Amino acid sequence: MIYNTILVHLDIGDGAGSQLSFARNLAARFEANLIGFAAGDIHPIAAPPPGVVVDAEFMRLEAREIERRLEALRSDLDASGEMGGADSLRTTVGDPTKGLAIAARAADLVIAGSGGEEGGRDAHTAIDLGALIHAAGRPVLIPRDDLAPLKASSVVVAWKDAREARRAVADAMPFLAHAREVLVATVAEHEPDRAMASATDVVRYLINHGAKARAEIVDHREGEAGEALVGIARQIGADLIVSGGYGHGRLREWLLGGVTRSLLREGALHRLMSA
Repeated sequence: MIYNTILVHLDIGDGAGSQLSFARNLAARFEANLIGFAAGDIHPIAAPPPGVVVDAEFMRLEAREIERRLEALRSDLDASGEMGGADSLRTTVGDPTKGLAIAARAADLVIAGSGGEEGGRDAHTAIDLGALIHAAGRPVLIPRDDLAPLKASSVVVAWKDAREARRAVADAMPFLAHAREVLVATVAEHEPDRAMASATDVVRYLINHGAKARAEIVDHREGEAGEALVGIARQIGADLIVSGGYGHGRLREWLLGGVTRSLLREGALHRLMSA
């Protein structure tokens, strides 16, 4: 696995500069091409207030406003010289999550979700991370909320013997192979011996790819597996957690004891997820 092209979601409001700076640093690290993506959707009004008529002109005006904001973003980036090449910034009026998932076909890695988008951002310009992870067909890197540079010198792999986790390990190999330490952490609900055997196989796989890896079973109380994984990441000084994205594609429908939800809410760590 090589990251030759990285795709980054950019806000059409404030924050695009910081998001782009984070992505540029990562692209430089892997000598990768960088594509920016920005979008905004028209607000549907299912039940307008009494006496208010929502006609096609209203929708056209809102679409023009989104186009104006997208063009302003492009102009700012062109003026600063931050983006280069005719295809380095893609924009669209429409669902940002669907648009970003479609654009992911041109990239090896997608960066999205920085800045705590669940904390009140405009739902028509933000990304639904649960839907994106399951639709993109690419690994999704979710930066920590403050967009601190990703070092990945110590990495935790949240291991569960499932397709999603296997995909995530392979997708994260450019980080794992160069990390100073990789901890394959597995939460053993039952049969700890089998869980350790599974994690040990992953350790061997990583070592064969040049990684410095070891395995550990994580103790946790019922319902706190996600918190336990975050805790062990903090203990070893890891700033990246690699995990499968489990569930049905919408955040509220995700399963497995809420581990994925816990990791998505953990804004103090970088997270890489695949499905």
